Amino acid sequence: MTDTLHTVADTVARAAEGGHGAEDNWIMHHILDGNVLDFKPFGEIHLPTLHLFGYDLPITKHTVFLWVVALLMIFVLRAAAKKYKKSMVPSGVQNMLEIIIVFVRDEIAKNTIGKGYENFLPYLLTAFFFILFSNFLGLIPFTATVTSNITVTAVLATLSFLTIQLGGMRKNGVFGYMKGLVPHGIPIVFLPVIAVVEFIGLFTKPFALAIRLFANMTAGHIVIYALFSLIFVMKSFGIAFLSVPMALFVYFLEILVALLQAYIFTMLSSLFIGMAVHQEH
Repeated sequence: MTDTLHTVADTVARAAEGGHGAEDNWIMHHILDGNVLDFKPFGEIHLPTLHLFGYDLPITKHTVFLWVVALLMIFVLRAAAKKYKKSMVPSGVQNMLEIIIVFVRDEIAKNTIGKGYENFLPYLLTAFFFILFSNFLGLIPFTATVTSNITVTAVLATLSFLTIQLGGMRKNGVFGYMKGLVPHGIPIVFLPVIAVVEFIGLFTKPFALAIRLFANMTAGHIVIYALFSLIFVMKSFGIAFLSVPMALFVYFLEILVALLQAYIFTMLSSLFIGMAVHQEH
């Protein structure tokens, strides 16, 4: 423990002196992706780079925990589904999963999409559980929050974007969907401006989804590490009586944020789908 404290103190000091490199900025070193699984003070695992068809495909920390999240989802959800084959009365983890599924179905999909919501429920449930599992996994020591990677949130937002557009075009037709983007009754002189604004709006919605999830999950972790770093920046263990309780408070707040961000992403995706499918409303 003493060696770890000295290491943190040294890295903070080098960062304050204007040092460069991941080793000199220990906060960002723990937040950003990398090719090392850091289990200090117990050790670390260097991840390999795959060479396939002339391309280098590095296995990064976030890649590993993406696989972990996928395996957890498969294991937990399949186990719950198998129990329903034996008995329709839920028990244990099934109760919690059923509450979440019913909530996403009735309070999110049905309320925001309306008729035909069943077609989009599998995607919404998958997005909700993926974000939820990823966020909660990232709160465990020695893990990583993959939703704090802008690439991951951008892919999620892209999937929502494609679902929104395909859903709208399937219901209204390609021409009907594009025509429905422009509100009725707009004076013809403003039509070119409104058309451009609505077209840009198609892309700003998923962009906001990606940035909101990325920023919220990154900010909380930075605040926690920053509060701990005050002990070494001020070179006083007395500050720990203030910074540690504050860090614990932010940590418990992160539990709420982890659940809330899964809800917000799913709810907004469902809302945008409903707006695309039922343009008459």
